[in-house]
Amino acid sequence: MTDPTLLILASLAEGDKHGYAMMEDIRLYAGVTLGPGTLYGAITRLEEKKWIRPVRTADRRQPYTITAAGRRHLAQQLDALGRIVSTGRERLGTV
Repeated sequence: MTDPTLLILASLAEGDKHGYAMMEDIRLYAGVTLGPGTLYGAITRLEEKKWIRPVRTADRRQPYTITAAGRRHLAQQLDALGRIVSTGRERLGTV
């Protein structure tokens, strides 16, 4: 799974992170390397949808946090993915 939206939301579900920390977390937990353009483009879209928001900081790096709406969206998407995985495993006979 390489959807930047879900990868970023899943990363932020653990706690607030800035861009580089998200990229590293996603690389470690999902084995997916997001380039800066992909990451920051997705961050912009997620902010527009109000699924994440910037956190005030004095640091030059901008951390983000997942919103309640972002958590709901992530949960819905993970439920849908779970159904797909279950169906695929059943059809493969590997339940």
